Formats: sequence, structure tokens, C-alpha cells
Amino acid sequence: MSSIFTKIIQGEMPCYKLAETEEFLAFLDIAPLSKGHALVVPKRETDYIFDIESHEYGRLWQFAKRLANAQKKIVSCQRIGIAVVGLEVPHAHIHLIPLNAVEDINFSKSKLSLNPEEMNEIAQSIAEIF
Repeated sequence: MSSIFTKIIQGEMPCYKLAETEEFLAFLDIAPLSKGHALVVPKRETDYIFDIESHEYGRLWQFAKRLANAQKKIVSCQRIGIAVVGLEVPHAHIHLIPLNAVEDINFSKSKLSLNPEEMNEIAQSIAEIF
């Protein structure tokens, strides 16, 4: 079931890495809904988030919570929103999206286009405090 996320995890494709453990990886979404929009993925390939083993599932959310706290310190926003859609890539993942309004988490709206320097700056800032 190799996906684009597997290629990122294995280092075959680049990413704007935010945090990594033996089990999980977090990186910036390259088509973000807002500045700092991150993806949190388990390294073990699992298509459907509710198929993740219970012990790993809990640790995934703990990792996501820690990342959201770091995002909130760097990105100006009211909250970090959470979305788990699971249709676009066959690899379980959590979207962590800085929000100021409900509309900020609308996946049908136009995505931001940030230059590599902005992406690197955001990624480095979040990674430093993770």
C-alpha cells in the first residue's frame, strides 16, 4: 500500500519536517489551508485511522497534541483544528490546522501558496519548540 507518505517517511521525497519519533512523523502540508497546517502520520502503513492498534492510536494522538501545542506557540491563531478525512491518501493521517474561524478548515477552499523560505521558517520554528 505504499503511498506518498511512505515515500516521505522513507526519505524518498522531501518534506518540511516538524517532528519525528520512532513511530510518527509530522510535516507541513504543501497545499495548506492556513500557515502552519501540518500532517501527522504513523510510520507504520495503515490505511484507515481506526484500524491502528489501540496502544499506537493513543500515542499518535499524544504526539499530535504535543505538535499542536508547538504550532499554537508559533502560528497566530485562536485554535488548532483537527481533521481526519482519510480519503485522499491511503495512509492514516491527522491534519492539524491553525484556525481563526470555522471556514478555515474547509477543504474545498483555495489552498495557500507559500514559498519555500516561508515553509522552512515555519517548520524550523515549530520544530525548535516541539
